[in-house]
Amino acid sequence: MDNMLEMYLYETNTLMEQLDELLIEAEKNADFTTNDVNEIFRIMHTVKGSSAMMEFSTLMEIAHHIEDLFFYIRENGMDSLDESHKTDLFNLMFQSTDALRVEVEKIENDEPLSTNIDPIINNINSFLEKISSTGEKSSDASSAGEAASDMPVADEKAIALINQELAGCPISSMPYFIRVHFEEGSGMENLRAFMLITALREIDLQFEHYPEDVETNSSTSETIVDNGFYVAVSSSDDVEKALQVVKLQNSIQTYEVIENAATKPEEAAPAAASPQAAPAENIASVPAETAVAPASAPASKAPQAAATHTSAPVKQSLISVNLSKLDSLVAIVGEIVITESMVTSSPDLQNLKLDNFMKSARQLRKLTDDLQDIAMSLRMVPLSGTFQKMNRIVRDMKKKLNKDVRLTLVGENTEVDKTVVDSIGDPIMHIVRNSMDHGVETTAEERIAAGKDAQAEIVLSAAHTGSEVIISISDDGQGMDPDKILAKAERNGILTKPASDYSKKEILSLLMLPGFSTNEEVTEFSGRGVGMDVVKKNVEAVGGTISITSELGKGSCTTLKIPLTMAITDGMEISVGKSMFTIPIANIRQSFKPQREEVILDANGNEIIKCLDTFYPIVRIHELYNIETEITNIEDGILIWVETADKSYCLFVDELLGEQQVVVKPLSPFLGNFNIKNSGIGGCTILGDGNISLILDISNLYAATQNQY
Repeated sequence: MDNMLEMYLYETNTLMEQLDELLIEAEKNADFTTNDVNEIFRIMHTVKGSSAMMEFSTLMEIAHHIEDLFFYIRENGMDSLDESHKTDLFNLMFQSTDALRVEVEKIENDEPLSTNIDPIINNINSFLEKISSTGEKSSDASSAGEAASDMPVADEKAIALINQELAGCPISSMPYFIRVHFEEGSGMENLRAFMLITALREIDLQFEHYPEDVETNSSTSETIVDNGFYVAVSSSDDVEKALQVVKLQNSIQTYEVIENAATKPEEAAPAAASPQAAPAENIASVPAETAVAPASAPASKAPQAAATHTSAPVKQSLISVNLSKLDSLVAIVGEIVITESMVTSSPDLQNLKLDNFMKSARQLRKLTDDLQDIAMSLRMVPLSGTFQKMNRIVRDMKKKLNKDVRLTLVGENTEVDKTVVDSIGDPIMHIVRNSMDHGVETTAEERIAAGKDAQAEIVLSAAHTGSEVIISISDDGQGMDPDKILAKAERNGILTKPASDYSKKEILSLLMLPGFSTNEEVTEFSGRGVGMDVVKKNVEAVGGTISITSELGKGSCTTLKIPLTMAITDGMEISVGKSMFTIPIANIRQSFKPQREEVILDANGNEIIKCLDTFYPIVRIHELYNIETEITNIEDGILIWVETADKSYCLFVDELLGEQQVVVKPLSPFLGNFNIKNSGIGGCTILGDGNISLILDISNLYAATQNQY
């Protein structure tokens, strides 16, 4: 059951995300299109069926009643609803999807499902009763379907195509046949067709079907996907019996009933006609679970189709892979990268002229790089899923805060590692909520008085820059007042130097200290003192950095710099004494040889050096980690100017060993007892010669230095 449950959760969560996006877009347009109504009906039908299979009755009941509601809307059209009904429908759908999502989360957390869902069911039924002209509730989609109105007739081109598909098939001489299309991507269409055949046989129905060998020939799946699955019967009564069975089957997207005009004596084709199928009349083409009644009006005859059948379109093949398998693949690729480096850098090969070996080694390096790129790309997913969820956050807060705000998404198709995407969803959501709650002005009048548009805008953007992704959340609200932030920090006693010494960048960085909040009141959305410090921690946990910029009266912008992947990174190898360390290239601004006279002492006696007209502190690695080294004079070593989100300083090391692509290995869990992470060590890597190099965490390294002093 574990595999089935995992697939159920994956499918249901995917459908819920699609539904959220559809509802947000429809609400922007203030109406549902016909396609929207059909899509919601299909999603609810799928959720209902899969939940019933898994015996999740709560989810099944909610989905079933929403399905009933949209069956009524589909039959009567959106024109039957006035504007107030449409507004109520949007609110009802968001409440219903929230209820579904709560139940799904309970399943994910292995918690019991809700036992009382009467409120949401009553809301759906009350709304259905309100919009129904007869006042009759549609509690069952199939019973309501029996009252379906006349259905559309397919055009002549579609009927001609059907004739072409059935050319030479035994069922082409039958008076009626039903063409079934299964849901796209459902898979194993031949077995689904066989299940339909079995269900029809259980009611003692006489019929023929095409393809005929679905049970034994798996290649018929492609035929069914391209052309559909056909069931032929001999009378209109048998059509009704067959449809009752078809409507109960899962994974059926659409079906249509077709009447063979050639079986009518007055319309029979001449005996000398070509062997292709006789013309047919289309009675109905409707989505699954919808009742079908034979059309009373005579249908148009279709022209004869060509004898040759066009080739099937090329389909894109997709496969779902468990994330743990991809983790294992990336780990193995990392080991291959290390082993390849160890082979080509072996001391046994030093000073040997091995032209053929070096040629093969270069080819191996190229193949290793290609393999690494492919393995990394398998884990890459677009940020669109995370970005689209913010639409719902903004929509709900607009209603509750009564603010007119639009969310603009830029670069949502930017791809990032799957684990990184999962980790940054909450930080992005928190920042968007902050912008909505106390970034944007309270009233439109305030914005107009400030010379701005009445409607505020929040821009959520993402873009690639080499080895990292830049995600920014900006608003055109009231901005942040540095003086107020500094005063609040001073009252809380969290300043580490005189207030006058703080730059604007440093003041804004105070917002990310634990327990700091500029909101004086606790609201539903903010002001509880647990905020940007948690955001910063989550971002740094995936190797990213966060920074804030703001201009009073014009707005604020929060920028996240996230690595594409945490598995393999470019680093600069350095040495301190006999120890080796790796500094991520992304954190290095410059390296240079200092002179003794360039280094001065600050008021506390700490070394600082001037770089580009600004003084930066110097951190000596050998002193921080108590490493024995002969290089202690500042002019004998190397200074590496490093920078993270809100910190910039210089590291004093013995020498640079060179740039190298390294495989990041996490530290063993038991080392957590020694507070290694907060000592400036982010992980380790194995070098080509077999030595271990510790990877420095630039953001925590400077904090470790301050704690030491």
